[in-house]
Amino acid sequence: MELEPTAPTVPIARHDAIPAPMRLPRGPVLGWDNFAGSHAPGLPAVDDLAHAVLTTSGRAALYLALCELGPVQGACVLVPTYHCPTMVAPVLLAGCRPLFYALDDSGLPDLERLAQMGGERPVAMIVAHYFGLPRSLADVRQWCDAHGVALIEDCAHCLFGWAGERPVGHWGDYATASLSKFLPVPEAGVLASATRSLSTLVLQPRRLSEQLKGVADVLELGVRHGRLPGLNGPLGSIVRWRRGTLHPVRQSQADVPPADADAMMRGCDMGRANARPLWVSRWMANTLPRERVVLRRRRHYARFAQAFSDRSARQQALAALPPRAAPYVYPLWVDDADRVYRRLRALEAPVFRWDRIWPGTPDDRSDCGPRWSHHILQLLCHQDLDHEDVDRVIDTLRTLLQD
Repeated sequence: MELEPTAPTVPIARHDAIPAPMRLPRGPVLGWDNFAGSHAPGLPAVDDLAHAVLTTSGRAALYLALCELGPVQGACVLVPTYHCPTMVAPVLLAGCRPLFYALDDSGLPDLERLAQMGGERPVAMIVAHYFGLPRSLADVRQWCDAHGVALIEDCAHCLFGWAGERPVGHWGDYATASLSKFLPVPEAGVLASATRSLSTLVLQPRRLSEQLKGVADVLELGVRHGRLPGLNGPLGSIVRWRRGTLHPVRQSQADVPPADADAMMRGCDMGRANARPLWVSRWMANTLPRERVVLRRRRHYARFAQAFSDRSARQQALAALPPRAAPYVYPLWVDDADRVYRRLRALEAPVFRWDRIWPGTPDDRSDCGPRWSHHILQLLCHQDLDHEDVDRVIDTLRTLLQD
């Protein structure tokens, strides 16, 4: 299978006016085309590891990884300064204390600064492959071994690929991933390890009502975006009723004021951390072909890269796509990020920014983490966007960046 992205050969249109709300899918959506293509993605995956258990989410997998380490109550866990709240909530749920560490310009732990952190003896370190762009963790692995620290390789953005000399997930004592970021499942993560057995891990079964709701949610999302011809019409009225009664319009996170730690913990929804994922999630994770996931993500990413390659050398270094990777998002550095992000969220564009930082995180501007939290916009490039969808996002961003 050819993994090199194909850059567009036609110019991307530009318009003077900002378009109407996009309402594009913000994640994978089940459609009939999801069943086409090869089952082999052409890349190793985290759930291929020797020991793997499906969980309800990536954050549940992080929590369970800490539990697998044994009694950790009161211990500290190293967490990167660039994070979303769901990287911190599992640490607190496990009874641990987060100790935030600085990042270098590549997004890896700044090991020199770690040497200056004093007498804290962490039980584990969470290290992420940001944006789905995996990197070698050889130096981090060596540091963890030298200091007796368990390495948890956070592959929430990076289900597939090679991280330098090893497949993703093979650097950590444990690896965690989020299947719902890559597959059209209502929920699912994975806890895996190349070396440690997970045979004693027991997860709680789910109620029948939850199982049925999971199936309905998958079909609803597919019908809402018109991805299930033959069902879109018959199920359309039911979907509109469910959205009006069961899914009220939510406030945009761009307009939500910063929350305290308790509110952020509640927002992370850790209540299903010990539960099995839904049957429909397990079935789709084991059934759906994966080649399409890898190829389309790489092609969308290449389209973003071509559109923004002239911005700066820093942008090119930040977003360089490894040859053996399936990206989650395209990271775009924007100087005037507050204004641009507000406009994009108002347009319902498929974009995120990790600006909801856990209270107590150091704000040292010599650390890459706080700068990324403010300036990097994460442009989704999942497989259920079309080329035309990606072009709309590019077109809109070009207009905003020129204002």
